[in-house]
Amino acid sequence: MLRARVLTALVLGPALLAAVWFLPTGAVAAILAAVAGLAAWEWTSLMGLRDAGARVLALTLFAVTLAGGWALLEIDGAAPLALALAAGWWGVAALWTVAYGLGRGDDPPPLALAAIVGWFVLWPCWLALVYLHGHTPWGPFWLTFLFLLVWAADIGAYFAGRAFGRHRLAPRISPGKTWEGVAGGAVLAVLVGVLFVAVLAPQGPPWIVLLPLLVGVVAISVVGDLFESMLKRRGGMKDSGGILPGHGGILDRVDSLTAAGPLLAAGLAWWQLTL
Repeated sequence: MLRARVLTALVLGPALLAAVWFLPTGAVAAILAAVAGLAAWEWTSLMGLRDAGARVLALTLFAVTLAGGWALLEIDGAAPLALALAAGWWGVAALWTVAYGLGRGDDPPPLALAAIVGWFVLWPCWLALVYLHGHTPWGPFWLTFLFLLVWAADIGAYFAGRAFGRHRLAPRISPGKTWEGVAGGAVLAVLVGVLFVAVLAPQGPPWIVLLPLLVGVVAISVVGDLFESMLKRRGGMKDSGGILPGHGGILDRVDSLTAAGPLLAAGLAWWQLTL
């Protein structure tokens, strides 16, 4: 499992970073839209949809909203507002996750609610990543920064949890996760983020703004991970899919990113508005 996980990461990670640094924003947006589409397809299964026609219709409607998001990026002030609302949504998701962890809400959400939640998870994430790439100074840097934070948090949590994990974080949601793993992931992510900024010195917020934002992004990424785990558990699923060897499905790989992306993008958008 670990070998497959590492090999998959070694193939996809560099390919993704090459696209971020060498392709224009339109091409990056198209690649991210394809990834979001795959995640949305998996979400239809998470919702309990089994009819292929209904799943295709749901995916088509989602694709239409992505096109609307691209148009939204061209309207002054619209994207920052949408990103701020999306970051706020993850506060609601955090409360929902905590409530489930405390033993409330065993039943899967109704179909319509599951569809709305899926849109709130995936559409703002796509919008945030495209915004970071094409609408912030040093766009490729900040998108890479986001990826590095999420990857470092995941790697740190995995190894710290295996080495030191004793106290379970959310046993009802994800029994394998521990507080020690979360702490190890957070420390590694913060170190990687600080080092990346210090070495490349991008145009961006001062440290007094950036450091709390960095910590917040790492913290909310844990919520994204747990939130998807909660929905899978409520739906009786182990993985969202099997497209990525060693990783499961697309949703299993981008769950942390869905929460971290909107917060970082909203923070940088706010900083730009203060200039």
